[in-house]
Amino acid sequence: MVTRFGLPGTNFRAGAKAEPPAAADAETIASLSTRLDAAAQVRLGRSLAIRHVNTGSCNGCELELRALTNVVYELERFGLRFVDSPRHADVLLVTGPLTRTLRATLEQARLAAPDPKWIVAVGDCAVDGGVFKGSYAVLGGAGLAVPVDLTIGGCPPSPARILAGLRSLLEANAARKG
Repeated sequence: MVTRFGLPGTNFRAGAKAEPPAAADAETIASLSTRLDAAAQVRLGRSLAIRHVNTGSCNGCELELRALTNVVYELERFGLRFVDSPRHADVLLVTGPLTRTLRATLEQARLAAPDPKWIVAVGDCAVDGGVFKGSYAVLGGAGLAVPVDLTIGGCPPSPARILAGLRSLLEANAARKG
Protein backbone atom coordinates (compact mmCIF):
# COMPACT_ATOMS: atom_id res chain seq x y z
CA MET A 1 0.00 0.00 0.00
CA VAL A 2 1.47 3.31 -1.07
CA THR A 3 0.61 6.05 1.37
CA ARG A 4 0.46 9.67 0.46
CA PHE A 5 2.30 12.08 2.76
CA GLY A 6 2.49 9.29 5.32
CA LEU A 7 -1.22 9.44 6.19
CA PRO A 8 -2.57 5.99 7.05
CA GLY A 9 -5.61 4.85 5.11
CA THR A 10 -4.89 7.06 2.10
CA ASN A 11 -3.43 5.73 -1.10
CA PHE A 12 -3.34 6.72 -4.73
CA ARG A 13 -5.63 3.95 -5.93
CA ALA A 14 -8.43 3.81 -3.38
CA GLY A 15 -8.31 7.22 -1.67
CA ALA A 16 -9.38 7.85 1.90
CA LYS A 17 -11.90 5.49 3.46
CA ALA A 18 -15.16 7.17 4.48
CA GLU A 19 -16.93 6.08 7.62
CA PRO A 20 -20.53 4.94 7.20
CA PRO A 21 -23.12 7.08 8.98
CA ALA A 22 -24.11 5.94 12.44
CA ALA A 23 -27.49 4.20 12.78
CA ALA A 24 -28.79 7.04 14.96
CA ASP A 25 -27.82 9.55 12.25
CA ALA A 26 -29.70 7.52 9.62
CA GLU A 27 -32.87 7.55 11.75
CA THR A 28 -32.50 11.27 12.44
CA ILE A 29 -32.05 12.00 8.75
CA ALA A 30 -35.11 9.93 7.81
CA SER A 31 -37.18 11.79 10.41
CA LEU A 32 -35.86 15.13 9.20
CA SER A 33 -36.71 14.20 5.63
CA THR A 34 -40.36 13.54 6.44
CA ARG A 35 -40.80 16.64 8.58
CA LEU A 36 -38.91 18.94 6.19
CA ASP A 37 -40.98 17.76 3.26
CA ALA A 38 -44.28 18.38 5.06
CA ALA A 39 -43.27 21.84 6.29
CA ALA A 40 -41.79 22.89 2.96
CA GLN A 41 -44.93 21.83 1.10
CA VAL A 42 -47.07 24.15 3.21
CA ARG A 43 -44.67 27.09 3.01
CA LEU A 44 -43.04 26.94 -0.40
CA GLY A 45 -44.61 24.31 -2.57
CA ARG A 46 -41.82 21.93 -3.53
CA SER A 47 -38.41 23.50 -2.86
CA LEU A 48 -36.36 25.90 -0.80
CA ALA A 49 -33.53 27.88 -2.42
CA ILE A 50 -30.58 28.68 -0.14
CA ARG A 51 -27.90 31.29 -0.74
CA HIS A 52 -24.77 31.08 1.39
CA VAL A 53 -23.25 34.42 2.46
CA ASN A 54 -19.77 34.32 4.01
CA THR A 55 -19.13 37.37 6.17
CA GLY A 56 -15.55 36.52 7.15
CA SER A 57 -15.49 32.95 8.44
CA CYS A 58 -12.63 30.50 8.93
CA ASN A 59 -14.40 28.09 6.50
CA GLY A 60 -15.28 25.53 9.19
CA CYS A 61 -19.00 26.14 8.70
CA GLU A 62 -18.59 26.08 4.92
CA LEU A 63 -17.19 22.55 5.14
CA GLU A 64 -20.29 21.48 7.04
CA LEU A 65 -22.58 23.23 4.55
CA ARG A 66 -20.88 21.42 1.69
CA ALA A 67 -21.30 18.15 3.58
CA LEU A 68 -25.04 18.73 3.26
CA THR A 69 -24.70 17.98 -0.46
CA ASN A 70 -22.82 14.68 -0.06
CA VAL A 71 -24.39 11.22 -0.28
CA VAL A 72 -25.03 10.93 3.46
CA TYR A 73 -27.22 14.03 3.81
CA GLU A 74 -28.12 14.71 0.14
CA LEU A 75 -29.81 18.05 0.71
CA GLU A 76 -31.69 18.03 -2.59
CA ARG A 77 -33.78 14.99 -1.66
CA PHE A 78 -35.45 17.25 0.93
CA GLY A 79 -36.26 19.85 -1.72
CA LEU A 80 -33.48 22.15 -0.47
CA ARG A 81 -30.81 23.45 -2.82
CA PHE A 82 -28.04 26.01 -2.94
CA VAL A 83 -28.37 28.79 -5.52
CA ASP A 84 -25.77 31.18 -6.93
CA SER A 85 -27.66 34.43 -6.55
CA PRO A 86 -29.55 36.02 -3.67
CA ARG A 87 -32.19 37.00 -6.25
CA HIS A 88 -33.20 33.32 -6.42
CA ALA A 89 -32.99 32.63 -2.67
CA ASP A 90 -35.65 31.98 -0.05
CA VAL A 91 -33.04 31.65 2.71
CA LEU A 92 -29.75 33.47 3.28
CA LEU A 93 -27.38 31.28 5.33
CA VAL A 94 -24.81 33.57 6.96
CA THR A 95 -21.52 32.14 8.22
CA GLY A 96 -18.64 33.86 9.95
CA PRO A 97 -18.39 36.92 12.15
CA LEU A 98 -19.71 40.15 10.68
CA THR A 99 -16.59 41.98 9.54
CA ARG A 100 -16.41 45.67 8.76
CA THR A 101 -15.60 45.02 5.11
CA LEU A 102 -18.40 42.50 4.49
CA ARG A 103 -21.27 44.24 6.29
CA ALA A 104 -22.34 46.02 3.10
CA THR A 105 -22.21 42.73 1.18
CA LEU A 106 -24.62 41.09 3.61
CA GLU A 107 -26.98 44.06 3.49
CA GLN A 108 -26.92 44.03 -0.33
CA ALA A 109 -27.64 40.28 -0.41
CA ARG A 110 -30.63 40.83 1.89
CA LEU A 111 -31.98 43.62 -0.31
CA ALA A 112 -31.52 41.48 -3.44
CA ALA A 113 -33.39 38.47 -2.04
CA PRO A 114 -37.12 38.48 -2.86
CA ASP A 115 -39.75 38.56 -0.13
CA PRO A 116 -40.58 36.47 1.82
CA LYS A 117 -37.06 35.61 2.89
CA TRP A 118 -35.41 34.15 5.95
CA ILE A 119 -31.97 34.86 7.33
CA VAL A 120 -30.21 32.11 9.24
CA ALA A 121 -26.99 32.68 11.22
CA VAL A 122 -24.98 29.43 11.12
CA GLY A 123 -22.21 28.89 13.65
CA ASP A 124 -21.12 30.73 16.77
CA CYS A 125 -19.30 33.40 14.76
CA ALA A 126 -22.43 34.40 12.81
CA VAL A 127 -24.48 34.40 16.01
CA ASP A 128 -22.30 36.73 18.11
CA GLY A 129 -18.78 36.97 16.65
CA GLY A 130 -17.57 33.70 18.18
CA VAL A 131 -13.86 33.41 18.87
CA PHE A 132 -13.23 36.54 16.81
CA LYS A 133 -15.40 38.73 19.06
CA GLY A 134 -13.45 41.77 20.22
CA SER A 135 -11.22 41.97 17.16
CA TYR A 136 -10.89 45.41 15.63
CA ALA A 137 -12.12 44.03 12.27
CA VAL A 138 -15.19 42.24 13.67
CA LEU A 139 -18.44 44.02 14.47
CA GLY A 140 -20.13 40.96 16.00
CA GLY A 141 -22.88 38.65 14.75
CA ALA A 142 -25.01 38.95 11.62
CA GLY A 143 -27.88 40.37 13.67
CA LEU A 144 -26.09 43.71 13.86
CA ALA A 145 -26.62 44.28 10.12
CA VAL A 146 -29.78 42.34 9.23
CA PRO A 147 -32.72 40.84 11.14
CA VAL A 148 -31.97 37.16 11.83
CA ASP A 149 -34.84 34.65 11.85
CA LEU A 150 -32.90 31.66 13.17
CA THR A 151 -29.55 31.02 14.84
CA ILE A 152 -27.80 27.67 14.68
CA GLY A 153 -24.98 27.56 17.21
CA GLY A 154 -21.89 25.40 17.16
CA CYS A 155 -18.29 25.72 16.08
CA PRO A 156 -19.02 24.44 13.48
CA PRO A 157 -22.54 23.01 13.70
CA SER A 158 -22.95 19.52 12.25
CA PRO A 159 -24.88 19.02 9.00
CA ALA A 160 -27.63 17.22 10.94
CA ARG A 161 -27.94 20.22 13.27
CA ILE A 162 -28.17 22.60 10.29
CA LEU A 163 -30.92 20.44 8.73
CA ALA A 164 -32.77 20.33 12.05
CA GLY A 165 -32.56 24.12 12.27
CA LEU A 166 -33.93 24.58 8.76
CA ARG A 167 -36.72 22.13 9.59
CA SER A 168 -37.68 24.05 12.71
CA LEU A 169 -37.73 27.30 10.73
CA LEU A 170 -40.01 25.78 8.10
CA GLU A 171 -42.31 24.23 10.70
CA ALA A 172 -42.59 27.44 12.73
CA ASN A 173 -43.50 29.47 9.66
CA ALA A 174 -45.88 26.79 8.36
CA ALA A 175 -47.72 26.90 11.72
CA ARG A 176 -48.02 30.69 11.45
CA LYS A 177 -49.35 30.45 7.92
CA GLY A 178 -51.76 27.58 8.64
